[in-house]
Amino acid sequence: MSMAPQELEKSASKYAAAAIRADSQGAVGMAISDYQNASDTLLKLIQLYPTSSLNKIYKTSSQKYQERIQALRNTDGGNIAPAVDPNASPEEQTKALARAQPNKDEGGNLEDLVMKEKPDVKWSEVIGLDDAKSALRESILYPSKRPDLFPLGWPRGMLLYGPPGTGKTMLAAATANELDGYFINVDAASMMSKWLGEAEKNVSKLFKIARKYNKREGKPVILFIDEVDSLLGDRNSEVGGEIRAKNQFLSELDGVNGKGKDTMIYVIGATNKPWSLDEPFLRRFQKRIYVALPNQDAREKLFTQYTAPLKKSSIFNSVSIAKQFDGYSASDIKDVCQGAQLLVVNELFHSPTYHEPVNGEVPQATRALTMADFKDIKARRKPSVSIENIRAYHKWSESFGAL
Repeated sequence: MSMAPQELEKSASKYAAAAIRADSQGAVGMAISDYQNASDTLLKLIQLYPTSSLNKIYKTSSQKYQERIQALRNTDGGNIAPAVDPNASPEEQTKALARAQPNKDEGGNLEDLVMKEKPDVKWSEVIGLDDAKSALRESILYPSKRPDLFPLGWPRGMLLYGPPGTGKTMLAAATANELDGYFINVDAASMMSKWLGEAEKNVSKLFKIARKYNKREGKPVILFIDEVDSLLGDRNSEVGGEIRAKNQFLSELDGVNGKGKDTMIYVIGATNKPWSLDEPFLRRFQKRIYVALPNQDAREKLFTQYTAPLKKSSIFNSVSIAKQFDGYSASDIKDVCQGAQLLVVNELFHSPTYHEPVNGEVPQATRALTMADFKDIKARRKPSVSIENIRAYHKWSESFGAL
């Protein structure tokens, strides 16, 4: 009979703690054995619960344990400095082990995620999405400038949902650019610490940072959480760490929504999978904004914008090209334009007459892009979003959308 996920998580934590103790005491053999058991338990969690949003964290933890095992095995007779102070608390020992690992890529200080300067994204750079831009303006920009006009308060939780590559992050950044305040950009997975039991502390610390910046200078703070579904997904097959992190986030979000009318802390969550979110959390996002694929007019502007620096034939027509790429996201369109650019550059480099410029010679230029080039790219590059997915977004919007 398989162990419950909570039991496996607890078992992995115990093995890791035992490994750290043995490591700190120089008991290399025992440390290696316990690190291996912790690693194996985490891999078993991944195998038994493949849909858990914590799997990336478990995989990273397992890799770090394996790195420590390798470091211990590569020493001369086990002669290696302890990874941790044996007199430190178990929590500090775990953190010390994290610092001891090579290739550490997680920034332990969440405050580093606060952008002191405004994001360099303007509204004009966000092509189309007029409804979404309008909803963000009325919910964030207007209250920050004239709070006296909102005696009933205003929304402080906003969810941007839609296909990948449609501009959700750009929308949040452009909103922050209009504010005289701070922008905290966090990937939800980064809050779900690779060390078991740390996730809810990271959530608490994140909101504490937002409150500090808002209170210190009285300036608005936008807390942008990308891939929020990895933190607030449904409760099927979740493990203990996920439950605690969710409850902490719910408590913090209730605190933001329940504060005085002048509080200027906004939480913007972004997700490609809104249907995986728990309904109790959806209620905390008063604005739920569908960020759709670009329409014909938006596609024309995107092709015009991305091909502006490229050499084009005299018959190049962005209107005609935009019609050919119906169903492509803004990100897809950028990739298409880059693909066309690579096509003519590759052709130049393979030309029998091509040579590197010498003695100040003017470099050879590529030929002009033609409509046929984009037709060629379209035959090889399909849209990243399927018709079935679009239908799923529309169906979800009918039930939960709140622009």
